[in-house]
Amino acid sequence: MNLKDTLKYMTKKSLLLVGIVSACSLALAGAKSYEVVLANPSVAGSVQLPAGEYKVTVADGTATFIAARTKKSVSAPVKVETAKTKFARTAVETSSEGKTDRVTAIDLGGTASKIEFVAAPAAKPAM
Repeated sequence: MNLKDTLKYMTKKSLLLVGIVSACSLALAGAKSYEVVLANPSVAGSVQLPAGEYKVTVADGTATFIAARTKKSVSAPVKVETAKTKFARTAVETSSEGKTDRVTAIDLGGTASKIEFVAAPAAKPAM
């Protein structure tokens, strides 16, 4: 193999590698996550969440909570609403039920989307 053929082969290989890396980056960028902090044990839909920091992703009518400390994840069905204006920051709306908070909605910062949790009669431990 001469130098010209070697360069041609390396160029094709480099372009293929760049294409693969770009495709992977786009796939990861598609799932936007939002950071939330729950000060008290909380219930979101039918899922019980310990107090702590979480990353929340939303896709296809489901919110997935990923615990920052343990990396465990749980999901709950949500209804996505669209507000008239974008929310400046991510905010968790709760109502108090004894020593547990019920997450009723989350405003997704930087978007006009708000996710609302359907109240369930009994919460199951998730983490």
